[in-house]
Amino acid sequence: MNKKALIFGISGQDGALLALFLANRDYEVHGTSRDAQVSSFANLDRVGVRDRVSLHSAATTDFRSVLQVLSKVVPDEVYLLAGQSSVGLSFEQPAETLESIAMGTLNLLEAIRFFGFPTRLYNAGSGECFGNVSVPADDETAFRPRSPYAVAKASAHWAVANYREAYGLFACTGILFNHESPLRPSRFVTRKIVAAACRIAAGSKERLKLGNLDIERDWGWAPEYVQAMWLMLQQPTAQDLVIATGKAHSLRQFVQFTFDELGLDWQQYVDIDDSLRRPADIAHSVGSSAKAERILYWRAMHDVRAVIRFMIDAEQGRPWPMIAP
Repeated sequence: MNKKALIFGISGQDGALLALFLANRDYEVHGTSRDAQVSSFANLDRVGVRDRVSLHSAATTDFRSVLQVLSKVVPDEVYLLAGQSSVGLSFEQPAETLESIAMGTLNLLEAIRFFGFPTRLYNAGSGECFGNVSVPADDETAFRPRSPYAVAKASAHWAVANYREAYGLFACTGILFNHESPLRPSRFVTRKIVAAACRIAAGSKERLKLGNLDIERDWGWAPEYVQAMWLMLQQPTAQDLVIATGKAHSLRQFVQFTFDELGLDWQQYVDIDDSLRRPADIAHSVGSSAKAERILYWRAMHDVRAVIRFMIDAEQGRPWPMIAP
């Protein structure tokens, strides 16, 4: 019998890439959306996997719908990727962010405990939970969240740890640092930069407006990160792991690298707009995946320049690698 996987949040970047990854390993893949009958699932179409997955209507904030989809699918593996995913938007919608992430996680944990299925749960954590770090953060680094999004992710992380320790669930959190692909929505700054730069290179007269260019982030390639998610559920014991490249670059460097790839001088096309600055932001964010390398034999293969090249290829209509090497 093929393994069955249920992906909450299958329509997002990570959900679509994970669905492709699992389908290529002969999983029976199921996914959820709030209303599967009207959702577009454009990312599933884009990676060519929509006809290989079964789609269900469910919302993690609705306990009844979580129970229904779990009882219908009876999955071997559950991947919780749903919830409000924008750090910036979380400052405008803190209550919705906390409910969709923290309460959504709790509902799923309780539903799995209620049924008693031998289901393995992966929870999507975030390097945002660490806040500012002076050295690469690992699984022993204390959380110091600086946004409603990070607060919600930290709460979900500890709920997963509690259910693992108190009830014996195989449940773990991947503490993932920034990971990008062409499937990112345009509101994400990396996609915003790459898309605008490509339009400018093609003749657009627009100006690219950005906020704080001094922030530093650890940017990786999303198809590699979904591979790490799967590897975490294949281990004999559940444990939380940091997934990152171990290298940080400033947003200014990301902009420069992007325009360099297109043969342009970024300073001629970029304006600083202070209204785009967040109420509180992380100056420096970088993670250490040394433990993941020891346990999963996983490490990031592509650096930020490769990520940018792949995203430019996609914007210009060329093929890009959807599966980790």
